Amino acid sequence: MISVFLINTFVVAISVIVHYEFLYRITLFIPKMGIQHRYRIVVGVFGALIAHSLEIWIFAIAYYLMNRADAWGHLEGNFNGSLMDCGYFSFTVFTTLGFGDIQPNGGLRYLTGVESLTGLVLITWTASFLYFEMQRHWGDKTQK
Repeated sequence: MISVFLINTFVVAISVIVHYEFLYRITLFIPKMGIQHRYRIVVGVFGALIAHSLEIWIFAIAYYLMNRADAWGHLEGNFNGSLMDCGYFSFTVFTTLGFGDIQPNGGLRYLTGVESLTGLVLITWTASFLYFEMQRHWGDKTQK
């Protein structure tokens, strides 16, 4: 059980660090862009989407590796063991869309719960970040 906790903690830490770095870099990059301020937010949205996709694939790789080892449970249902299936499962869990065609068993259930919570927090963080950027750049009518 301690190994599941450590793996979950590691995967969440990597995802949070990736998210922080993306948002930090976007914050530095957006003001330097030589385009109209309304298009700067579009760049922020695409940057955030790339960050979320990368974070989802971090979880997908964890599912893939843990599923291949016998000690941490397995995924079953409409699942053939491929990395793409793990990616699909991770997208549905991270976005809290829910799952039904692939079910986790064993220790993977905990990673699933942690990913849902992490996804909720990171998506909310992104929404707050984009709102702040819109307020900062749209409020100043003198910027281009």
